[in-house]
Order: sequence, then C-alpha cells, then structure tokens
Amino acid sequence: MESLFTAEALVSLLTLTFLEIVLGIDNIIFISIAANKLSKKDQPKARNIGLLLAMVFRVILLFGISFLISLQQPFAHIDLGWLKAAVSGQSVILFVGGLFLLYKATSEIHHKLEGADDEVQKPKGSAASKLTGVVVQIALINIVFSIDSILTAIGLTQNVTVMIVAVVLSIIIMMAFSGPVGDFVNRHPTIQMLGMAFLIMIGFMLIAEGAHLGHLSILGSEAGTVPKGYLYFAIAFSLLVEALNMQLRKSAAPVQLKDYKKQAEREGILKDNASE
Repeated sequence: MESLFTAEALVSLLTLTFLEIVLGIDNIIFISIAANKLSKKDQPKARNIGLLLAMVFRVILLFGISFLISLQQPFAHIDLGWLKAAVSGQSVILFVGGLFLLYKATSEIHHKLEGADDEVQKPKGSAASKLTGVVVQIALINIVFSIDSILTAIGLTQNVTVMIVAVVLSIIIMMAFSGPVGDFVNRHPTIQMLGMAFLIMIGFMLIAEGAHLGHLSILGSEAGTVPKGYLYFAIAFSLLVEALNMQLRKSAAPVQLKDYKKQAEREGILKDNASE
C-alpha cells in the first residue's frame, strides 16, 4: 500500500481513473439500452448489477494478468495463401464481442423504428426472467470491455494496487451517474439512436482490433486498427450537435419510437390517462 501514496502512483491513479471512466462510456451506453427493456423499478438494479459485474471482471483480470497476457499468444495459425492469421484468445474475444455489438445495436434500431406494435408482440416472460436475460447480456459484453480496459491499464502502469483502486473508483463514479444518464437517454429518442450508432462504431472498432491482434492478412493487406481518439471525437462531436439541436428545438415534441407505449405504461402515464 505504501507504493500507492507516492507522487508517481497518485498521478497514475488519477490518469487511469479518468481513462477508465472514458473507456466505460460505451459500457454505460450498452447497459442503459439493455436495461431500457425492463420496468422502471428494475432499471437501476440492472445498471448497478452490470457495473458491479464490470468491476468484478476487471479486478479478476488484474489478479490474473499472466493469464490475460497469455491470451495474446496465438493458439492456431491459418495460411491459405490469400488469407493468413495467427489466432489468439484475445483476438477471438474482441472479434466475437464486436459482432455481438453490431447484432445487438442493429436489432435495437429495427425494434424501435420498424418493430411490431405492442398488440401483436409475443407475450414476454416474468420480470425476473427479463432481468436475468438483461444481466446475462451485460455480463457477456462486460467480458469484452473488461479486457480492452485492463490492457489499457497495463500499458499505463505496472502497479496492480493502483490499477485496482482506479477500477473501483471509476465504477463507483459511473454508478453514481449511470441513473441520470440512463434516464436522459430514455427520454430522448435521438440520443437512443445515436447511442446505438455509437455501439455499431464500437463494434466495428472491436472487430478491426481483433483482426489486427490476430494478424489477419487478406491478399497481402494486413488488418489495421481504428484509433480510439477518432472514435471518441466522433461521439463527442455528435453529442455536441445534438445538444445544440435540443436547445434550438426546446418547444418541439420529440419523435416517438415504436415502443413509446410500453415506456408510457412503465411510467404510469397511460394508466393515469385511462383512469381519468
């Protein structure tokens, strides 16, 4: 613990905590969109469970750094002449995680814009089964986000104590703000669409990074990576433009997505109107 209170360790702690929060933004977006399918009272529970799982996965990976590093070693080689690859555990996880994000974001966009109306949808399961399904989705994607986050931490410092404290602090801060962020996203359909577009971008980035780490080469051209700075600049610029649009159109009612009835029922709006 003494190594935690040196000037170098404190600077690394502050820097890493900030980076963990920035890298956790995509995680919060996914958790908020996944939790939106639950009732109002279950949404905070799902968000908190999701972020706690993120913290647990990250701490476990930090204690198993040697295992995480071993995932970078190729376990299979492919050489077909026109296609070459050195497949590692890390590249497979990132690639599959990217595909899952692409599928999830595209499915959500379809559901909100062209999905079936409430009256013709199949009956859903119990509240407990819904919560379990959402938590399983969050847990799966947290594995991908945790590996990316911890690799960033290892590149910044080798002090495991600093990394663990930074992870715990960042998760606590994200838990404090995940509720307002989730409510804001749910109230504004444009932000929901932007959030799902961000997930598509992040999914593509993970696929590219997985292909790069797997040394994928097609017709002599090796797969490159997408710099995270470009991605976060695009996200920040899009949010800035939407913030300006929201200021200019304060009086205009937002467009209603396909599941607006379910959202109104969860918040008690339709029930109240019906009773009147």
